[in-house]
Parts: sequence; structure tokens; C-alpha cells
Amino acid sequence: MYARVFTKAAHIRRFTISDIASSGWEVREEHDWNIVRAVRYRDWHRVERAKLAFSREATTLAQAGWIEA
Repeated sequence: MYARVFTKAAHIRRFTISDIASSGWEVREEHDWNIVRAVRYRDWHRVERAKLAFSREATTLAQAGWIEA
């Protein structure tokens, strides 16, 4: 549903939002294959806020020289 991956040298940052059938959505952030945050939401508004936060973080990473894969 939503996935963005950024790389810099040997480091990876991954932001994903997945539809979990009738359970809602899983919002996940990973740094170098370590799960930093994994939350399930049933409220779409919370998912929208998480997506906005991911977009802001993506902008910051791009400005710092990270490349979107």
C-alpha cells in the first residue's frame, strides 16, 4: 500500500504501511533491518498521520544525502 526505502552507504531506512484485511493497517519503520516501530491501527486518521510523518522524515533523509531506492 505504501513503501519507501532509503539507502546511504550500507544503511537502510524503510517505511511501510500495509493493509491487514479486516484488522486495519500495520505501520512499520525499520533501520538497517531492525524494526524500530510496528503499530497496528484500525483508525484511518492515525494511518494518515503516520504517513505524513514518514513523508517528513523522507524529506529530511533526502536532504541529508540518502537515496530513495
